[in-house]
Formats: sequence, structure tokens, C-alpha cells
Amino acid sequence: MRWQGGQGGGNIEDRRGLGAVATGGMGIGGVVLALAGYFFFGIDPSTTMGVVNSVSPQAQQQEGVRGTPADEAGRFVDVVSTNVDQVWALKFKEAGQTYRPPDSIVIYDQATGTGCGMGQSAMGPFYCPADRKVYLDLSFWQELETKFGAGGEAARAYVIAHEIGHHVQNLTGASERAQRMGAKGAESGSVRLELQADCYAGVWAANASAVSGGQVALNPSDIEDGLRAAAAVGDDTLQRKAQGQVMPDAFTHGSSEQRMRWFRKGAEAGDPGVCDTFGAGRL
Repeated sequence: MRWQGGQGGGNIEDRRGLGAVATGGMGIGGVVLALAGYFFFGIDPSTTMGVVNSVSPQAQQQEGVRGTPADEAGRFVDVVSTNVDQVWALKFKEAGQTYRPPDSIVIYDQATGTGCGMGQSAMGPFYCPADRKVYLDLSFWQELETKFGAGGEAARAYVIAHEIGHHVQNLTGASERAQRMGAKGAESGSVRLELQADCYAGVWAANASAVSGGQVALNPSDIEDGLRAAAAVGDDTLQRKAQGQVMPDAFTHGSSEQRMRWFRKGAEAGDPGVCDTFGAGRL
């Protein structure tokens, strides 16, 4: 994946090394046990805000260093997220609308306070609609490769684009629509929301080069890396690994086949109009 010469936007809030302080309520370990299933790999916390508010301790949110990080891992997040924002600014403009980027992309270690409660690395990357921020513990990149078999920069970029896709859904009202439909099941609002975010990640991949003048670009093998990442975190794949059987009624993100198919759909069309999972007869 080409990104080294790409433009950074400086919309990174670097909290690495700061830690997080929780006071009162359930401990961090209890929060993780209660919420990991909901937050894992980017499910929109707005679908479970009631749960979050009822069990999360009060967290002191320490302000991180804002700007472009000096290290390569931080610069990668900055360049990719800036490129994703540029794609969405273009798509919103084409629709006669104005795109507002996330308030920041927060990179942190282990745990941090968020507008949705205490965030922890075990939850995976996630978007919090309450503060309009994406949260990433960069140790997840290693887990993505070793635990899920989805390595490479394109797989990491897919994760970032997926999370910003949730921000787009927050702007368009799709998140509220999903919340009304329910959070579990093969046809649930949660599954439709996640598959749409996968499709939006594909839309980004299709437009990355055009908006950056070729400075950020994915080739066909990079797209395959993105597809592998989508497949690795399908509900059926995760359930089969964890409990040896598949339970569609407990789906929150969609099957591996569905996640790959919607990502590919967005990547082939490059148009968010093809990502209407809420109106789709077949997910």
C-alpha cells in the first residue's frame, strides 16, 4: 500500500503513555467483560449506550498531544485517516452536503476515558458517537495479524476506514436507525450498520488515489488484504473459533462472506449509494 508521501491532517490526539483513571462504579475488568462483545471491532457504541452508562466508571479524560505524531505508526494513522476524510468530503460535496470530520482520532495504550465510558484495548478499535472520536490502541495491529491472520498496512487501513464509516453513519442518521432496529441477530440493525461501514471502507479504497493525487493508493493485492481482514472478523468465524458453533441469532457484525461482499461492493463501485444495507433485500 502506498502512503508514505501522503498528506497528514494533524487530527490525531496521541494519549499514548498517559493511561486512564477511573473512579467509582464497576472496575475496568468488569467493564471489559460486560462490553467487549458489544465494542469489539468497531460496533457503534450508540446501540448500547444504556449498557455503557450503567456499568462504566467515571473516567478522567486526559488530553493528549494533538497534531501529527513523529513515529511511523502514528503517521500512518494520520495519513490514512486524512485520506479517508478527503474521500468523504468529496462524496458529501457531490451530494450537496458538507462533511464534518471526526473531532479526532485518538491513539492510546491499554485504557482511556471516552464520551461513551471507559475504553480499553480489549474492546478493539471503536467509534464513540457521544464525542465523535475514533479510538485506536495500536497494539491491535499485531492482534489483527497474529490472532486473525490479517496482516499488512491495507488491512490496518481498512480498520481505520471502517471506523470513520461509523462516523459517517452518525452524521447521516444511520446509527439511530440501527439502534431502533435492535442490536443482535442476522438481520438486526447492528449487522446492517456494520456491513454498511464495511462497504464505506470499500468506497474509500476505490477513491483513495484520486483524492490524493496518487500519494495514497491501494493495488489489487491490497484490496485482497482488506477482504481478508473483513473475513477474519465475521461473526461466524469468531463464533466458530470461540465456541465451536455458529449462532446467527447472536450476530452483531455479519458473516465473513457478508463482510467481504459488502467491502468488495463498495470497492468496485466507489459510490456510497451502493451501500444501502438498510434497504437491501439480501444482506
